[in-house]
Amino acid sequence: MKYGTWRIGKADSAAVSRLTDAGFSALTAHVLASRGYTDASSAEGYLSNHAPLIDPFLLREMDQAVARVRLAKQRGEKIAVFGDYDVDGITATCLLTNFLREEGYDCTPYIPGRMEEGYGLNSLAIHQLQKQGIRLIVTVDCGITAIEEAELCSRLGIDLVITDHHECREALPRACAVVDPHRRDRTYPHTDLCGVGIAFKLASAISGDQAQIMERYSDLVCLGTIADVMPLRGENRTLVSHGLAALQKPKRVGVAALLRECCHDKQEVTASTVGYILAPRINAAGRMGQVELATELFLSEDPAVAALDAEKLCALNRERQNVESEIYQQAVSMLHSMPQPRKAIVLSGNWHQGVVGIVASRMAEDCACPTFLICMDGDRGKASSRSYGGFNLFSSLTELSELLESYGGHELAAGFTIRRENIDLFREKISALAGAFQASGEAKNALECDCMIDASLLTEENVLGLRELEPCGCGCAHPVFCMENLYVEQVTEVGGGKHLRLRLRSDEGESINAIFFSTTARRAGICVGDTVEAAFTPQINEYRGTTSVQLNLVDIRPAEPERETIDAELALYSRHRGSHPISRAEAEQLLPERRDFAAVWRYLASSNHSGVIDEELCCLSRKIMRHAGCPISYVHTKICLDVFAEQELIYVEELPQNLHITINFRQGKVDLNQSAILNRLRAQKAGEGSGNL
Repeated sequence: MKYGTWRIGKADSAAVSRLTDAGFSALTAHVLASRGYTDASSAEGYLSNHAPLIDPFLLREMDQAVARVRLAKQRGEKIAVFGDYDVDGITATCLLTNFLREEGYDCTPYIPGRMEEGYGLNSLAIHQLQKQGIRLIVTVDCGITAIEEAELCSRLGIDLVITDHHECREALPRACAVVDPHRRDRTYPHTDLCGVGIAFKLASAISGDQAQIMERYSDLVCLGTIADVMPLRGENRTLVSHGLAALQKPKRVGVAALLRECCHDKQEVTASTVGYILAPRINAAGRMGQVELATELFLSEDPAVAALDAEKLCALNRERQNVESEIYQQAVSMLHSMPQPRKAIVLSGNWHQGVVGIVASRMAEDCACPTFLICMDGDRGKASSRSYGGFNLFSSLTELSELLESYGGHELAAGFTIRRENIDLFREKISALAGAFQASGEAKNALECDCMIDASLLTEENVLGLRELEPCGCGCAHPVFCMENLYVEQVTEVGGGKHLRLRLRSDEGESINAIFFSTTARRAGICVGDTVEAAFTPQINEYRGTTSVQLNLVDIRPAEPERETIDAELALYSRHRGSHPISRAEAEQLLPERRDFAAVWRYLASSNHSGVIDEELCCLSRKIMRHAGCPISYVHTKICLDVFAEQELIYVEELPQNLHITINFRQGKVDLNQSAILNRLRAQKAGEGSGNL
């Protein structure tokens, strides 16, 4: 199980009937009903792609920003659009630069080097821009925490307009205007706009024709909004829908070149296309220190130049993937020395600063806790962090700001600078905060499933009908369905062992193909012959001209009867290892038999392994049963492993999702009757006290 809990909604049958009668496809009707949209009117409002755009002047100080930008044109001043090196910042920079140039402004884009300058306004860049004759800097997707940098601009005679969408601190920078929907004195009706959304609003306010600006730039707004995981509701949904339509037949030569280089120019462009195909390649430019490739791509009007930039971006992305894999392996190896259980991961190393954020995200999911990876440069490190379970990174960093030199970001992703001597204390304090958050019951480690369905609903027509929900993303999630009592017929690792392909059989006898990305058989904890429940998004798979329904798995778990047995056994095991006394009957239930020890050891020492096993406990127990041809409970498997570890026959590291077992072949025969674990259980079984380990 990837998720600790599945929360499965219910689709009221009467509501489903009303929605299908109103013209929604069967699967779409199930999704809508489970999300509380039980009639055509509420469903159409939820899915509407035509919400009106809000007046940009409702953003606090937008009028001051517009006035100062217009004044620059009157004076003939040079303007710098200062952005960020992620997709949101790049698209925001290119949108505003292109708009101002077409309006006759003398404008140059500037995105700081990730490795050389870091995030946001910095003194090096400000001095450089002053030497170029810049009189006005307009930030996009950054600047809201640049208090000292704003003072420097003032001293150097450069005016500053800040447009940002990140969380604000108590004090705002001194500038001609500070436009951020998160301001405490905000007057805008929501805080859902990203950096490129704010840049769009500024261009609209300067132009006076928001609809016309949307037609010109919705493609860029769409890219940044989806890549920055902003809620796809209200005007964001309108902008993204227009943008996806524009991406179908792109007029911007750079966008067309990138789609062509990704071999996606002949296919439908969806929100998933942006999130999983386009965004990583655009991000690669900033991550790998060549952000100018991305700005050139979007600002170029020469198809040949754009084609070359697109090719380079895709090559950079492949390089980024290789670096990411290396860092991940290094970071995982460092976990072995960390105490268990972990409340937060804080690691430091000489890593590529542009890539650690992706690694932190992956480790946060794998290890089920917030992750902070620090790239060291001498006595100072720059960190990228990712949340898990709803832990608020920005507020936590604010609480520990005395240990940091600088920080910024938001609830789910943040960065900071820290001195080497403060890392250990930071690790201690952030782990305490994460532990308190977990103990509070507010942590959200649950998979939200729309509803349980029957296999009969998985027709190509019904799956295609799910397009009615598009665009899907934050605020309008991709549908996740569940099916139970699925028999595992086949398990195959594909993509060089990175992904898992399965064939499942339903109660009705139908075989269903499934793919589980970024998962191995070990991590999934399943074997051929298991009966499972699957959580998935259905899709249409095309192979050699033939189409079929395929399940894109989100999670998989044992069927309910087995799950209940596992939960009960592991709860008893936790009591045995914890501070709670156990009864004589429970001690008897925990005590393995001699054949159990033999079965476990024979499997561990079999020729199937090279002395090291990485396995999820329940999957390991099932494999031992099949290898031995006799039943063995999950708890007996665990007790056997504990005894073997106690006797130094094996070394066991308990990771969040699996056991890492190393066999000590140099250890000779041992007498298990000398095991303190077994003797304690035998004493408890005999009623000689209820002491714990």
